[in-house]
Amino acid sequence: MSFDLSRLSLTSSPRLSFFTHTATKKGYVRCSMKSYRLSELSFSQVENLKARPRIDFSSIFTTVNPIIDAVRSKGDTAVKEYTERFDKVQLTNVVEDVSELAIPELDSTVKEAFDVAYDNIYAFHLAQKSTEKSVENMKGVRCKRVSRSIGSVGLYVPGGTAVLPSTALMLAIPAQIAGCKTVVLATPPTKEGSICKEVLYCAKRAGVTHILKAGGAQAIAAMAWGTDSCPKVEKIFGPGNQYVTAAKMILQNSEAMVSIDMPAGPSEVLVIADEHASPVYIAADLLSQAEHGPDSHVVLVVVGDGVNLKAIEEEIAKQCKSLPRAEFASKALSHSFTVFARDMIEAITFSNLYAPEHLIINVKDAEKWEGLIENAGSVFIGPWTPESVGDYASGTNHVLPTYGYARMYSGVSLDSFLKFMTVQSLTEEGLRNLGPYVATMAEIEGLDAHKRAVTLRLKDIEAKQTQTK
Repeated sequence: MSFDLSRLSLTSSPRLSFFTHTATKKGYVRCSMKSYRLSELSFSQVENLKARPRIDFSSIFTTVNPIIDAVRSKGDTAVKEYTERFDKVQLTNVVEDVSELAIPELDSTVKEAFDVAYDNIYAFHLAQKSTEKSVENMKGVRCKRVSRSIGSVGLYVPGGTAVLPSTALMLAIPAQIAGCKTVVLATPPTKEGSICKEVLYCAKRAGVTHILKAGGAQAIAAMAWGTDSCPKVEKIFGPGNQYVTAAKMILQNSEAMVSIDMPAGPSEVLVIADEHASPVYIAADLLSQAEHGPDSHVVLVVVGDGVNLKAIEEEIAKQCKSLPRAEFASKALSHSFTVFARDMIEAITFSNLYAPEHLIINVKDAEKWEGLIENAGSVFIGPWTPESVGDYASGTNHVLPTYGYARMYSGVSLDSFLKFMTVQSLTEEGLRNLGPYVATMAEIEGLDAHKRAVTLRLKDIEAKQTQTK
């Protein structure tokens, strides 16, 4: 599968451009998406189109490194200082023991929604448990692979421009199923210095042991190094802004001895739509990611002829103007784009190159194209599967690779909270069968001690057999 490379000019179709009125003082918010035809792009131009904006981490590291160093040396005191500076909140206690906190009262409708989400997420991740298998490769040579939970994990739940209790469920439930003994959830405090009640409800339901009332790089550093009140963790999970991402990147390569789930970037969605897709649904799906923030990425791939672009434009304008976060959405749309594909093969080829965090396939007979999808964090198939269901309650995990990392990373799963060990056990017969081959290979590599570890045992076996004769 390849694009038509016969035309080398980056031909841009007319820009999809329209205005939406919002209730803000700024009056009009511009929403627009550039558009291109895949058949008129060279391979290098397609490569440029799929590239995300470069993040200048060197300048971000300059800001984050002093925070990490301060938390390492001053612990809770540094966390309090940075929380007061960045969040304007004075903390008395940095960490709360979840077992000592009461279950918060929620509206019955809200509680039911979180309970349904919990049940679905739990069921899907529980099904990911693998059965231990033991293999006898040769007579007397038995091997197996066993799993153990990571002892202590840190879960970052953002709380800047939006409260995300759903992320608490997505991270804490697989940790609960895996059996992680210490689960620290970090989330920015409210203006009163307390914990968002929805986040607390989800944390208690999913077995979180500690809540760190801090956000940003200081929270990541506190979990990585440990403080007087915050347990040190061995792996850190969760999305966050560029400062959170930078802190995770720095600390995984530091003396803190901590790993992270995956590289992360702004939220993104790629929607593949044909003439059978409702413009209302297309617009809603694009805006559902655009509203995350001004750095979100949304891509529309139009398949074939007959798609009513004007209707899509009108729907985006109509829906955008009623969003409380319309300004975020319009800024995201300004650096997003539409591409025109001649058919589904060309559309999916581009999607695999782009490797989106979320991929929506809203075309006729969408299910038949699943087998061709190679790179995506999570896939949503058919007209009745909005990306929102995966974000909240279908059961799949919404902590996913972004920025094109879906080409080599997977989203968070039960396995993310486990480590695996291989175990082998040989009988005398097994060592007699296998040992000579191992000794030969060790000799070829010039590792005599490796060879002797086998041959000395083989001599004892041979001597024992001689004595019994």
